[in-house]
Amino acid sequence: MTGEDNDLSLARDAAIEAGEILLGHWQARDRLTVTEKRAGDFASEADLASERHLRARLAAARPDDGWLGEETGAAGTAQRRWIVDPLDGTTNFLRGIPHWAVSVTLEVEGVRTIGVIHDPLRGETFAARAGREAVLNGDPLQPSQTGQLGTALFGTGIPFGTMPHIDDHAADIARLMPACAGVRRMGAAALDLAWLAAGRIDGFWERRLQQWDIAAGLVILRAAGVTVEGWSPDDRPETSGTVIAATPTLFGEFAAILRAA
Repeated sequence: MTGEDNDLSLARDAAIEAGEILLGHWQARDRLTVTEKRAGDFASEADLASERHLRARLAAARPDDGWLGEETGAAGTAQRRWIVDPLDGTTNFLRGIPHWAVSVTLEVEGVRTIGVIHDPLRGETFAARAGREAVLNGDPLQPSQTGQLGTALFGTGIPFGTMPHIDDHAADIARLMPACAGVRRMGAAALDLAWLAAGRIDGFWERRLQQWDIAAGLVILRAAGVTVEGWSPDDRPETSGTVIAATPTLFGEFAAILRAA
C-alpha cells in the first residue's frame, strides 16, 4: 500500500469513527449544549466531540501534519495539513433532519489530494484521491447522465442571517428556476457535493463557503469527472469559497445562467 493509500485509509477510518461519536449524540440531541457563533450558525457538544476525535486520531498517525478545523481553527505550518469539518449540517443535526456528514481532506503543498465525506445515518462513505477514481463504499461513483437543463435538478445553499449576498442568491434562483426541473436546499454543502458526484443532483452552486465545507467535495467531484469552477472560469473555489459545479454536459448552460447577474 502506498503512502497516499495509507492516508486515504486513515482519513476514511477517522471519519467513520467520528460518525459513530455523532450517532451517539444524535440519539440524545435534545440534551446537547448549543452555542450560536453568529446568526443562524450553531455549534454543539457533538461538533466539538467529533473534532476532538478527528484531531487526536490524525495527529497520532501523522504528528508532523498541520491542521484546519471548523471549531478549533488552524495549527501548524507543515507542507501537509488536514482540513476538517467535524459535522457539516449542524442545524439539520440539531433539528433532527437526517442530512449531515463528516468531511476530511488532506492538503499537500497547497493541493487537496484526498477527500472523504461520511454520512453516518446512511452508512455511506464517499472518497477519492486526486487523479484517481471516486468511490462510494468502494464502488465507482457515477455522475448523472441528464442531457437537458430542463430536466436537471440542482442543489444550493441559501444564505441566512446577516449574510451580505442574500439578494444575489435570490436573483440566482429567479434566473435558474424557469430553466430547470428544480432546486434543492438541503443544508449540508459537503454532502450536497458528494451527492452531485453520485448523480443524485446534476449541479450545485453557492457563494462564500468556508474551506472545510467544500475541500473534500471538490476532490471527490473532480475525481468523478464533474466540472468545477468559481464564479468566473479563472476563479478557484479553493481560494474564494464560491463554487459552481455540474456535469460536463450541463455545466456551460448552467454556469451561463448563474453568471448572467
